[in-house]
Amino acid sequence: MNHMSNLKDALHIPDTQSARDERHLAIQRVGVKSVRYPLQLRIGTAVLPTVADWALDVALPADQKGTHMSRFVAWLDALGEPMDAPMLRTQLAVMLDKLHATEGRIEAKFPFFLRKRAPVSGVESLLEYQGAWIAEAKAGVHTVFAEVTVPVKSLCPCSKEISDYGAHNQRSHVTIRAELLQDIPWTELVRFAEDAASSEIWPMLKRADEKWVTERAYENPKFVEDMVRDVALALNADARIGRYSVDVENFESIHAHSAFARIER
Repeated sequence: MNHMSNLKDALHIPDTQSARDERHLAIQRVGVKSVRYPLQLRIGTAVLPTVADWALDVALPADQKGTHMSRFVAWLDALGEPMDAPMLRTQLAVMLDKLHATEGRIEAKFPFFLRKRAPVSGVESLLEYQGAWIAEAKAGVHTVFAEVTVPVKSLCPCSKEISDYGAHNQRSHVTIRAELLQDIPWTELVRFAEDAASSEIWPMLKRADEKWVTERAYENPKFVEDMVRDVALALNADARIGRYSVDVENFESIHAHSAFARIER
């Protein structure tokens, strides 16, 4: 009997996190961050394996001492289905249930690649984009945002206007963070940015393609103000999108600084 009693005592480990806290202060966000863990990203009908930098948290009631940090990683490890907006909503509810919480947040930042065909030669190559999922449950409302950073090319209208020949041009980044009222494929989010640029870009170009890109940009000059407004107009016209922010940064070729613009809704 003494042996069994000692074994039970050894197996009983106090659950300190679930103890009461008498300071009467709720915590809005507590969890883990900078957790690198695999992610299966659904892009249309394809599934792209990638790795994400995760930040996971929940709201902690005033009377509870701590949250169960290991359960966040357990939730990550149990992710078996490719992630899209509907799946993210489902998994947010799963995470909240596992942590016995009513409010919480998921953020995952990751690279992904889309295969692109050069405009003239048709040669194919992969271009890298930076993506992010943000899902939040607060005051009974669940929201999902998708964020994408798209590299594009811009050509300065002023430089073209005042120069006898040529115009300065540079690579730009367009970052769109959009609340998804319905699921939107990553390819479509990318197109919002690429369609608003002086020209989209490709990793691999033949000479005929390079000529096409150079002339396309020259015929389609854009300030950062033009690009950010054109992206915003396209987002305004899409009923699948709620709130959003659009950032455009030009890595200026004639300056040591960048030009930028932002529109929010």
